[in-house]
Amino acid sequence: MPRGDRDLILSRHDVRFLLHDWLHVDELTKRERFAEHSRETVDAVLELAADLAAEQFAPHNKRNDAEEPEFVSTDGVGRVRLHEEVAPALRAAAEAGLLSATMDAEVGGLQLPHVVGTAVQAWFHAANIGTWAYAMLTVANANLLQAHGTPEQIATWVPPMLEGRFHGTMCLSEPQAGSSLADITTRAEPQPDGTYRLRGTKMWISGGEHELGENIVHMVLAKIPGGAAGVKGISLFLVPKYLLDADGKPGERNDVALVGLNHKMGYRGTVNTLLNLGEGAHTPGGGPGAVGYLVGAAGGGLAAMFHMMNEARIGVGAGAAALAYTGYLKSLDYARSRPQGRPAGAKDPAAPMVPIVRHADVRRMLLAQKAYAEGALALVLYCGLLVDEERTAPTEAERIRAHLLLETLTPIAKSWPSQWGPEANSLAIQVHGGYGYTREYDVEQHYRDNRLNPIHEGTHGIQAADLLGRKVVMAGGAGFTALQETLSATISRAAEAGGDAAEYAAALRAALDRLVEVTGVLHAHPDAEERLANASVYLEAAGHVVVAWVWLEQLLAAAGRDDDLGRGKRAAARYFFRFELPKVGPQLDLLASLDRTSLDTDPAWL
Repeated sequence: MPRGDRDLILSRHDVRFLLHDWLHVDELTKRERFAEHSRETVDAVLELAADLAAEQFAPHNKRNDAEEPEFVSTDGVGRVRLHEEVAPALRAAAEAGLLSATMDAEVGGLQLPHVVGTAVQAWFHAANIGTWAYAMLTVANANLLQAHGTPEQIATWVPPMLEGRFHGTMCLSEPQAGSSLADITTRAEPQPDGTYRLRGTKMWISGGEHELGENIVHMVLAKIPGGAAGVKGISLFLVPKYLLDADGKPGERNDVALVGLNHKMGYRGTVNTLLNLGEGAHTPGGGPGAVGYLVGAAGGGLAAMFHMMNEARIGVGAGAAALAYTGYLKSLDYARSRPQGRPAGAKDPAAPMVPIVRHADVRRMLLAQKAYAEGALALVLYCGLLVDEERTAPTEAERIRAHLLLETLTPIAKSWPSQWGPEANSLAIQVHGGYGYTREYDVEQHYRDNRLNPIHEGTHGIQAADLLGRKVVMAGGAGFTALQETLSATISRAAEAGGDAAEYAAALRAALDRLVEVTGVLHAHPDAEERLANASVYLEAAGHVVVAWVWLEQLLAAAGRDDDLGRGKRAAARYFFRFELPKVGPQLDLLASLDRTSLDTDPAWL
């Protein structure tokens, strides 16, 4: 890919602005964990990621979409045939150390700040999300094991995943249960040797079968017979595709069988599978049943899996932001180069046509995309910084506060980019006009890829119930209080700055106060069904308030810059505060009324 085209993936200037001018990542390098790094090493890693994304991932993105994973059967065994450029791209990222960028040095990691790792991943999400998904799941799998596995499990399974030799999945859903994990039926029978034999069916498993590496490490939720009912009876098991021999190398095939593939509208390069465990397709140790190893405590599976799920949720938000961003850059490039029409009021039909970026409505659509994409990317990078604060802040109080704030923001960081990222991609198609919905241009694929993000790793409705039903009241509301304090501190700084910043601060203060008030009204209501009936509206309103704060922060960070980046930040902030934040008022009024429209609608009427 020509170097100029690389800046149609992400903006190097904006990523550096967000990391250095806004989040001051170099301050983290003063802490012991990151002491080997500096601004220079951070920038070098980002440049490496940008180059690999452009050279190894972007070139096969369209082929990866058009030539989907294929189910093939060899001697009665289901296999997956993938595009031949997927494995070399993943191998290049692994060999560059980017899979282990944020991991501990003891397992071969670089111990870079997590916020830098989030920025690194954004380049690959934008370049080819279908291929990068394999790496994202593998890293999340390794992080889960780091947090909940035994020393032996970590030593056995984590290094091969970070080296790109093993790949990882998460196996939660089942055909009959969907997102209702309390209703899963996969069971795990304890064995005399301390292992378990698993039997059941898992659905929607991304990366569930392929030959990209030597092995696949499945993280599987299952129930041990005799355990508690519901989610308290769920345990977590490591179930490899191949069992390891005495030398730690893949040996006997485990009883995990590919049943079929799910064909998605987007992320087509990421194989999505239906798997049977323990049906007897393979007989490890001479008998049926998938051999699994308990991870963490029995009955603690969902809590352990949430370590991976929460990382994946923020990863989904990062992917949604990156897809919105690359779609924006490509539509901006098109608008600058596509001549069509003349300015309103121009009378001479012989006058030359102007680039469509000269038309006010096109600039409106570009501003909206910029506000959504840059706001979403900034939000997920901020969450990455909170991970670093949670791990390395100087005091325990600061670490606890970062944890609570991150927990509160996670449903927003997953869902806000996933809602408004596709809207940005839709506008990118609109800017292209008739060319936008043709496969010759990238933007239609970006829209299809991004449309999956509101669903996987928990739908908007699930995230909304999590935010309103749990996160704003957890720990006595400490996380929500930390969010209020964070936003209020910025509002005070902006008010002191004067000018546009003070105007926006007043608008954000009014919206925040109203959000706090309505949150109190909702949680004072005794009927949980009524309280949560419009939780998705609450999620959208709270998300807009948070992203308005993100834009106010960026405005302050760009103060005094008289270049295109600074002027662009001011224009996008103005757009968000003039066009987007005012939407929150009617939403909060509706929530405060405890509207029952949805509850009172009989299913028979629909």
